[in-house]
Amino acid sequence: MTPRETRRLDTRHLGRSILLFDAVPSTNDLAASFAADPDAAGTVFVAEHQSSGRGQYGRLWQARPGSSLLLSVLLFPPPELRRPVILTAWVAVAVADAIRDLTGAQVRIKWPNDLLVGGKKICGILIEQSGGVVVGLGLNRDQTAAEFDAAGLPDATSLGLVAGKRIDRDSALDRVLRHLDAGYDRLLNGERRELETVWKERVGLIGQPVRIDFADGTARLGRLRDMGFDGIELQSGEYANEVIPPERIRGLTGC
Repeated sequence: MTPRETRRLDTRHLGRSILLFDAVPSTNDLAASFAADPDAAGTVFVAEHQSSGRGQYGRLWQARPGSSLLLSVLLFPPPELRRPVILTAWVAVAVADAIRDLTGAQVRIKWPNDLLVGGKKICGILIEQSGGVVVGLGLNRDQTAAEFDAAGLPDATSLGLVAGKRIDRDSALDRVLRHLDAGYDRLLNGERRELETVWKERVGLIGQPVRIDFADGTARLGRLRDMGFDGIELQSGEYANEVIPPERIRGLTGC
């Protein structure tokens, strides 16, 4: 598949090669097809439209062509950074910072991979691993409230709606990639604790009653005492101060 255009940024890890396409089945699948080539590390695949885009747990992702920032990045991080909780936190915090730059809005992280502004979803993240790590995201950029209503998505929003003006794709792409690159550089330099702190603040549920949904289909209620990459600390009558590995958790919501 031949890109319509190629670009590069003066970044350290992500974006030194950017391939732009009019339409692809899935930017994540396209990035994964380069996983056998270590020289493709940091390559960014951007599409105006995806015919088979997907979100977490195989959910379908559809949007009007050109209305979203759809991209995937191929990386080969060291083993200690390949944990899904760390990778997702890095991407979520970086994209939240980019959204703040573009709109001035504060962004909340909804476990595990959604970004919310004013309680409405503005971005979804999908990280997949095989030979390499593929970081995919879909950021609502130019959709209107009428479009979301027609699609049955009243709890979604876009950069344009939040900012009150149109945000062009190139501006959004530049901000997102620069924040991703800077955050990845900090992780490679061992600055995990700083990311963990900001991630916890952006989730914003410490001290509150929560519901934890597990990957095996069970659920638990309690008060969230603390959270970090090494464990989620839940206080409940039956499971006092239980520390739960993040990999077991499918959903974490306030209640």
